[in-house]
Amino acid sequence: MPLPLADSVIQLAYDPGITPQGGGLPGLSVLKNVVNSINMFGIIAVVGALAVSLGVWAWGHHTGGHQAEANGKKGAVVAAGAALGLGAANGIVAFFSALGSQVH
Repeated sequence: MPLPLADSVIQLAYDPGITPQGGGLPGLSVLKNVVNSINMFGIIAVVGALAVSLGVWAWGHHTGGHQAEANGKKGAVVAAGAALGLGAANGIVAFFSALGSQVH
């Protein structure tokens, strides 16, 4: 038997009472260290990618290789965007988590 519309709305509005809380699971500090290490690895990789891209850009410019120059520019922009994303990851997640916690 299908539920009346009012009962469906009440079920959708049910608050399960779940909130993020630290310290509930063992190994949380280890997981944070792993994620921090992955982030640092990504930043170091981006520095290398930026150096290679800038080298390709300069090489293409000085040799007249327009395709290499364009690829170097694209690589530099992508590396800069990746560095921005990696550096802002924690702030972005915190912002949207706080925004999501305001939804009632």
